[in-house]
Parts: sequence; C-alpha cells; structure tokens
Amino acid sequence: MTEKNALPAWPYPRWIAHRGAGTLAPENTLAAFRLGAGYGYRMFECDVKLSRDGVPFLLHDDTLTRTAQSLTPPPNPDPQASAVAGEYTWHTLAQYDAGAWHSSAYAGEPLPTLAQIARFCIRNGYLLNIEIKPTVGTERTTGEVVAHHAARLWQGVAVQPLLTSFDIAALEGAMASQPELPRGLLIHALEDQSWVQWLGHATRLHCQAIVCNHALWNTESVALAKAKGFRLLSYTVNDALEAQRLLDLGTDGLISDRVDYFKPEMK
Repeated sequence: MTEKNALPAWPYPRWIAHRGAGTLAPENTLAAFRLGAGYGYRMFECDVKLSRDGVPFLLHDDTLTRTAQSLTPPPNPDPQASAVAGEYTWHTLAQYDAGAWHSSAYAGEPLPTLAQIARFCIRNGYLLNIEIKPTVGTERTTGEVVAHHAARLWQGVAVQPLLTSFDIAALEGAMASQPELPRGLLIHALEDQSWVQWLGHATRLHCQAIVCNHALWNTESVALAKAKGFRLLSYTVNDALEAQRLLDLGTDGLISDRVDYFKPEMK
C-alpha cells in the first residue's frame, strides 16, 4: 500500500446508488438500475451470489422469501422445501418475479444475471460495486467464480468493477482468481477485532478500499485507514447531516438509498 499522500487515482464517483435505486424500486433488478441512472447516478452497488449451477445473479438475502416469488409455483408445494436461493439452478431462478413484492408497477421484473447488469453498465458507461454474497459453504468458490465472470465481462473496459465482501474467504477466492480486479473489505461492526486487525486483513487481501458501516468512521479510524493507503467508503448513508460529517472527515464514497435526495454531483 502507498502512504496517504501518494494514493493512486481513484476512478469511482463519490456517490453510489445502493442496490440500484435504494428503496424506490425493487432492489438488485435492472429496473432499479434504470431508475438510479434516471436520477443521474453513474455508479451502482449490487449483491451477487451463485445459482446451484454456477450462474452469478443478483440477490441480497440468502433466501428468496422476501424479494422473489415463483411465477410458476408447483401445484403441491413441499412445505419442507428450501428457500435458499443458491440451492436452485438458474433455469428455476429465472422463473421468479423479483418486482411484485415492491409494488404492482414492477410485477414481473425478473432476477437479473451479472451478465445482464454488466451489459447495461458497460453500454452506458456506468460503474459497479459488486458485493459478493456467498451461500453458506460456498464462500471461496463464490469469490473465485464471481471474479472470473467479472474479469471476462469487463475485459477491455477502462474501469473495472470494485469487488467487495464481508466474507474474507470470498475475497481470498476473488484475489486468487483475478488478482488484478480491485477489492474492498466490508466491515459491519468491529466486534472482537480492533481497527488494526481489520486493516491487517485488508492489507493481506491487497484491498484498495475499506467499505464500512458509516457510524464506524471517525477521526481516529479515518486516520488509521488513510495511513495504510486505503480509500474509505460508507454504507448506507441516507441522512444529510451524516453525509456531511463523512465528507468533512475526508471519506471517498457514500452508498445511499436516497437517490432522489442526494445529487450525484454533490461534493
């Protein structure tokens, strides 16, 4: 890592739309990306996991229960059947409605693949933060496969997607698979580890960024992370006073649901 006075150029904008358009559209869908873009956002955050047959697709939760429902439910559903998304093939997942839970206006919106989101972003010059969301037991494999597909899909594109995860094994897989892709370590809470320990993980993983719960950034943590040469991003920033606090601290990126309130050109 370089010292804070010699940070390499950072190609990403300050404002990033959370899951496409925050809560204004069904999260992690192409419709959400289109809406976020309509508000002027040029970079989006999304969650990516693997189907049982290895197709990277967008979904935040481990299960389909909250944000997706089958368009062709079985006539005699098995009450013991798993709702874990990663246990289904992509052929099955492609039959799910990922929009009706949000509102009738989005009924029929499908779960998108990473390839579909990549096409949308690349053709329109948008940037992407891919949060790797592995199904339990597939952490390293998910990191490897998502990174492999990202490198393939963005081959020849000037600015590569930023790969992030809370899961260290997933980031290890991404690093082993495609070491040239930029990475960021997600941190929700310090728990039983100090900032020094978390920064040690990020250094070992050759991360370019620390992406953490906005409340964790303060004068001390910002100084520690900057001294190690990391870029500093925050999630999920929906309050104007908190956004200003983070900007005053000198952080580099804010992931927000409030795409209708925060203007992406704001400094």
